[in-house]
Amino acid sequence: MQTHKILFVASEAHPLMKTGGLGDVAGSLPVALKSLRQDVRLIIPAYRDVLARAGKLTLVNPALAGFSEPVRILEGKLPGSTLKVWLVDAPAWFDRPGNPYLGPDGKDWPDNAQRFALFANAVAAVARNQAGLDWQPDVVHCNDWQCGLIPALLAQDATRPATVFTIHNLAYQGLFPVSAFTDLNLPPALWSPEGLEFYGGLSFIKGGLVYADMLSTVSPNYAREILTPEYGCGLEGLLSHRAGRLMGILNGVDYHEWDPQRDALIAQPYSARDLSGKAANKAALQARVGLPVAPEIPVIGLIGRLVEQKGVDLLLASLPEVLQQPVQVVMLGSGEKRFEAAFTDLMAHHPQQLAVQIGFDEELAHLIESGADMFVMPSRFEPCGLNQIYSLRYGTVPIVRRTGGLSDTVVDATPDNLASGSATGVVFDEASAPALLAAFQRALVLYWQPLVWQQIIRASMRQDFSWRRSAKHYLELYEQAIAFRLSA
Repeated sequence: MQTHKILFVASEAHPLMKTGGLGDVAGSLPVALKSLRQDVRLIIPAYRDVLARAGKLTLVNPALAGFSEPVRILEGKLPGSTLKVWLVDAPAWFDRPGNPYLGPDGKDWPDNAQRFALFANAVAAVARNQAGLDWQPDVVHCNDWQCGLIPALLAQDATRPATVFTIHNLAYQGLFPVSAFTDLNLPPALWSPEGLEFYGGLSFIKGGLVYADMLSTVSPNYAREILTPEYGCGLEGLLSHRAGRLMGILNGVDYHEWDPQRDALIAQPYSARDLSGKAANKAALQARVGLPVAPEIPVIGLIGRLVEQKGVDLLLASLPEVLQQPVQVVMLGSGEKRFEAAFTDLMAHHPQQLAVQIGFDEELAHLIESGADMFVMPSRFEPCGLNQIYSLRYGTVPIVRRTGGLSDTVVDATPDNLASGSATGVVFDEASAPALLAAFQRALVLYWQPLVWQQIIRASMRQDFSWRRSAKHYLELYEQAIAFRLSA
């Protein structure tokens, strides 16, 4: 296996900063690539919380050239690993509390275009070996709209490295008014409908989609979906034009953190060979959320954002009928206030069956995955999804809609798949409350057949969605990007 110098660029990385799946990817994929003997460096902005969590840091460039305000490069290690991390330290832009993209009012920081353009220019300097680090990558791997300008800025450089751009969620595009293009002093050649212009405005994500040598998404099915008007978010034409450069690679998960055999956050460890500990976790979950401790009653879990993308409106519409049966439902998440209020109100009417916790709690999340019997994800679209993969590992049977990465990871319990022993969950097609309700009914019928249910659980726990597996596919993607770069 050939060794490459890889600069992995993201706007967040767990455990330094995480708001969603991107943070998980950026905190795990570079580590997996390093385990495959690649020379990998991770670079992210030096937010206030990142600096507080990073541990020992070394100043490796006290003043990056070409910036009107101080921009420094700090070097450290990703906590819990030996991966080298570079932090772009620009206090005027990143020394802010809390969410890296949103202000205290819950709205986007008004200067996000300036913040992530500065980050892009700093990364471009590193990629050109102009940051005093004596290291130039063979590949720059950029993620989501916050990094979209980087392939565009590097595109005209004769000695540039190859570039890869990964779409984690096409719905978030980094759209700004036309005035931002001028304010950011971007090269005039980038302004055209074939460049960064998008319906008269500036699109950061187009910088990646147009100019990167190779594109990827976080699941094979999502790579196909975004070529259609239904999922393409207005960019399906461009993506279809570049379909020959687009690859879908399923996200992996960190089995060091998500494994019921060694999970320190659950009540009792268990495995596919010995499932006895799952009952102890179910009892602990029921007790933790204040539901009756009843081993025979099926428990359905949900963790996630309470927004329409996640299909929570479908869940709201179907739950009243589901709760007429002997079931319990445990929900953990936050999102739109109308959904938070609706689920809280429903809990008040069904206190013995429904437990809702608004917010996030890492320990409770692990306890839901280990203690629930089923896990529901009725998403309208889901580029990859991680909780269904966690659920498979924990023997918590997923109930999912057939979309994006959910389709790529869960095998429906059809008669044929049950007969072959390949079924790992329940999958439904239509984004409607009746379709979701029918999926619940199918799952409950299977639950009351203990031998069949045990077969599904054991099949699900045998699945391998490790990052090492995904990292090998990314190495193939990097090889293609380098080949395209050299042939340009």
